[in-house]
Amino acid sequence: SPPPPTWMPEGSSKPPKRPAMDEAKRSRRDSFGPWGDPSIKYLYYCPQMKELAHSIAAQPTQLTIRPMEVSWAKFPDGFPNLFVEGAEEIRGKHVAFLASFNNPDTIFEQISVIYSLPKMFIASFTLILPFFPTGTAERVEREGEVPTAVTLARMLSHIPMSRGGPTSTIIFDIHALQERFYFGDNITPCFETGIPLLLEEIAALPDKSDVVIAYPDEGAMKRFHTFFEAFDEVVCTKVRQGDKRLVTLKEGEPEGKHVVIVDDLVQSGGTLIECGKVLKARGAKALSAFCTHGVFPNDKHERFTESDMFDNFWITDSCPQTVSRVRGRAPFKVLSLAGRIARALEI
Repeated sequence: SPPPPTWMPEGSSKPPKRPAMDEAKRSRRDSFGPWGDPSIKYLYYCPQMKELAHSIAAQPTQLTIRPMEVSWAKFPDGFPNLFVEGAEEIRGKHVAFLASFNNPDTIFEQISVIYSLPKMFIASFTLILPFFPTGTAERVEREGEVPTAVTLARMLSHIPMSRGGPTSTIIFDIHALQERFYFGDNITPCFETGIPLLLEEIAALPDKSDVVIAYPDEGAMKRFHTFFEAFDEVVCTKVRQGDKRLVTLKEGEPEGKHVVIVDDLVQSGGTLIECGKVLKARGAKALSAFCTHGVFPNDKHERFTESDMFDNFWITDSCPQTVSRVRGRAPFKVLSLAGRIARALEI
């Protein structure tokens, strides 16, 4: 038989025991990993998402979610002066960041933090982006148009990898599912939905047996109809009449029904209002609406608070700038994504 290696004591088949690490070195090693407890998530967030972040941390899940702070200051020239609190504490740990890209003015400072966190020797990184704001600019219909959905997907695809590999990204009700393929290999998008929150609201309606689901166009029908196979459905469409595009009923029967219009987002609300007029004219006894993302630029939500056309208008808290303006004002009701985000972090 071959002789034992020179570093083994003669006559022994086992290497000698190494001296015990001193406590300081052991503590230093443990601070870097090798891996943190996967049941503990360290959740950073942008200022606009503070309320939602703490609500996520309070959810009853199998995780312990610890909200963490970032200092969002500015230099005199207006550029961000950022500091990630607890940078040494998160080494070897599982980290997430809750972002809001609703305002283009804050995207740069958030991207700066998002790019920095994976380089802090963390075990894994998850980006929570409830609303992907450029999702409707996902295609080019004539030369010269810029598909900014691709641009934002490329920006996120360059997030550095953490020790655990590519970044996981949680996005709710993205405008088109094919946008998954706009992302590169450094990021893994997980597309979630707020529709279960709507189903809970429908189940609590006194006339739930009379509910039918309506879509303002064929795109919304293709995107969401698989969630509502237990309901009758109504589909509206837009037709050209001269220089105008008019909403008309394509299929389904709203007469005598409580019609709930479903779409992924609402901007000015013009299409929803025109759709509501058509449905009322065709005999709908009540109207409600659900949009995961209530954008409402330039206070367009006022078109609904000043009208009695809709009995209910459900949105989620994916757009924080809207939540503070509509909370407590009929017909709006804000449904929180906190529980669904907390459960998505368990994956």
